[in-house]
Amino acid sequence: MSSALPTVPVLHSEWIKIRSLRSTLGALTAILVATAGIQTLTAALIGDAEAGSMGDDPLLAAYYGLNFGQIAAIAFGATALSAEFHNGALRTSLAAVPNRTRFYLSKMAVIAGLALVTGQITGLVTFVAGQAFMGPYTLELGSPGTYRSIVGCGLYLTLMSLFAAGLTAVLRSATAVLSLLIPFILMVSFIIGAKAAGVAQFLPDRAGQMVMRMEMFGDLGPWSGLGVMALWAAAALTGGWVAVRRRDV
Repeated sequence: MSSALPTVPVLHSEWIKIRSLRSTLGALTAILVATAGIQTLTAALIGDAEAGSMGDDPLLAAYYGLNFGQIAAIAFGATALSAEFHNGALRTSLAAVPNRTRFYLSKMAVIAGLALVTGQITGLVTFVAGQAFMGPYTLELGSPGTYRSIVGCGLYLTLMSLFAAGLTAVLRSATAVLSLLIPFILMVSFIIGAKAAGVAQFLPDRAGQMVMRMEMFGDLGPWSGLGVMALWAAAALTGGWVAVRRRDV
């Protein structure tokens, strides 16, 4: 079993692949730029207008920009893996790393590591920069739930990237995954949420965002909600692993 575990040379090669892909590196950068940038701009425009101007939950409102940053996280996870399915790249990768499980775990470990580091920086910058413009409604760093929400923001973005990467391994197409996940996260989740509140709380985005809420609702708490999102990501990653192991290159 140990032979299937990621090793330093394989991890390094996967890092080089991702670093060399402009679209993937751009999507990773966009996670921070979109989340923190839109949060700061929105807070500067309407943050101190009135209580609740950016959302009913003041802590979740501190991550309003995440609605856009999560799209970049999906794009990062999808494009980081989809390059393997073009121009025989997967055949070349498997020639260098014949153990498909090691190859897959190494790829996902690098995606997770990059998304986690970027996500944690994004969570901190988004909170601090956005709250600078909230006037009398500012939440101080250290207020109840703030540290949890910052860490949770990074974990949320990491799980969203892995969710997209796992689905890309199944579908072998970043375009298909983006066409599926972006409308699902931005539209379907809200429509289902309005029609069936009990079921909607278990959708990946809604469950994961519980960790960034000050006020709890439904059956999920902050960490149990993130746990539900982790199960969604784990299911996608497992499906991707099965697909990579069984399909012809």
